[in-house]
Amino acid sequence: MTIYVDADACPVTRLTEQIARESGLPMVILCDTNHEMHSEYARVQIVGAGPDAVDLALINQCRRGDIVVTQDYGVAALALGKGTYGIHQSGKWYTDENIDSLLMERHLARKARQSGKHHMKGPAKRTEEDDLRYARSLRDLIAMVRNRETEAAERQG
Repeated sequence: MTIYVDADACPVTRLTEQIARESGLPMVILCDTNHEMHSEYARVQIVGAGPDAVDLALINQCRRGDIVVTQDYGVAALALGKGTYGIHQSGKWYTDENIDSLLMERHLARKARQSGKHHMKGPAKRTEEDDLRYARSLRDLIAMVRNRETEAAERQG
């Protein structure tokens, strides 16, 4: 299991790195040339500055059983299709049960913005409570994935 982070404008990259290190999990941080990052623990991959360059690189690299951290519902949907586990910076897990409604929300928000009639507020300032919620959720996700891996290995036995 590897943790992949869609790190362009991601406020939980360092927190994810801390948890990956604590958990002994490899981690890959993907960012474009406008968001160069450095890490003493994770592998940092700097991707060209195309509009979907980081997204495509992440989807091409992740594998079944990996964890993908992204705020992009489209990336999350593609990652789920590959058998990965997804988590939003809020701590919400992406699942087969919720991804369709999240994609519909994104579509409706885009239509509202394009109509010019609705002004959408940006996200609220991130709080320490947000970070605690995300950290707890990521640790729970790692534990769940490890349990599933253990159960699968026992069945193959």
